[in-house]
Amino acid sequence: MKRRQFLTAATVGATATAISMPAIAQSAPEIKWRVTSSFPKSLDTIYGAAETLAKAVADITDNKFQIQPFAAGEVVPGLQAADAVSSGTVEMAHTAPYYYVGKDPTFAFGTAVPFGLNARQQNAWFVSGGGLEVMNEFYKEYNIHSLVGGNTGCQMGGWFRKEIKTVADLNGLKMRIGGFAGRVLQKLGSVPQQIAGGDIYPALEKGTIDAAEWVGPYDDQKLGFNKVAPFYYYPGWWEGGAALQFFINKAKWDSLPKTYKAALESAAHFANTEMQAKYDARNPAALRQLVAAGTQLRPFTGEVMDACWKAANELYAETSAQNPKFKKVHDHYMAFRNDEYLWWQVAEYTYDNYMIRARARG
Repeated sequence: MKRRQFLTAATVGATATAISMPAIAQSAPEIKWRVTSSFPKSLDTIYGAAETLAKAVADITDNKFQIQPFAAGEVVPGLQAADAVSSGTVEMAHTAPYYYVGKDPTFAFGTAVPFGLNARQQNAWFVSGGGLEVMNEFYKEYNIHSLVGGNTGCQMGGWFRKEIKTVADLNGLKMRIGGFAGRVLQKLGSVPQQIAGGDIYPALEKGTIDAAEWVGPYDDQKLGFNKVAPFYYYPGWWEGGAALQFFINKAKWDSLPKTYKAALESAAHFANTEMQAKYDARNPAALRQLVAAGTQLRPFTGEVMDACWKAANELYAETSAQNPKFKKVHDHYMAFRNDEYLWWQVAEYTYDNYMIRARARG
């Protein structure tokens, strides 16, 4: 190569480097965030979603974008996670939106509502049914942008110190229960209590409450509820597919480079899938162990389920009449639910029903 050609090529290469390097640096800045969880580290499956997200984001961005998880109470109490995001105290939270129904009952649709969607349907609503868009429109008022953040699957109906045979047994019952479901039970005479996960056991042990629901066998066994309440009811009709979400400060989200937004969205989807897979894999063994240790499984009677269904629908109508934001999301959600169960009764339910009966026959 002639000297003139060499210098020309070198100049072009240097110019390209001078242009590309700053562009790369600008598109991949070093960013450090915090994500506060509403859950203790001892609940590795549900708390673990925040750790999964943080690791995935770091891996995708070659450690340029780092998110440090904190358990409930390390930065703010678990039930104040949304407030911490709204105010900018932290950039993110991993939480159950229905913890914040005291602010507005519309938050409940971000996790689960009584007699709502199952876990797969919930994910379908968020990802492909417009649910996440509808919820994020609502969350804007609180300076929050949300991403899917896990699902427990259908939950259990909780731990009771006495049997629940009739609707009358719910009257005066003090129960730890989150979200919109507490208001349903209130219509039937119960006294709902909003208590963070780590505080449920002592309240149940001391008799401050008569019953408590949390998630399902794997987590409930870890928290030791079987030691202080013998009756374990099912199903958790208020949480057919309880979802968790990653709340992100809206201003912080808007300021992120496009590539980092994509990294966060991908990591959240992975954490979402992983959480439900872990619960589905771990719940069977935990349930066997609980029963072997003396736990008495009980189904809610048809009378109790029907009364709760009626109370739930009355509450939906009352709340929709008073709250236009709630009505907008409720109508969207329930239309989706009705279509989903039209399909479910054809294939999914008939297949599962046959397999359950086949297993019972051995």
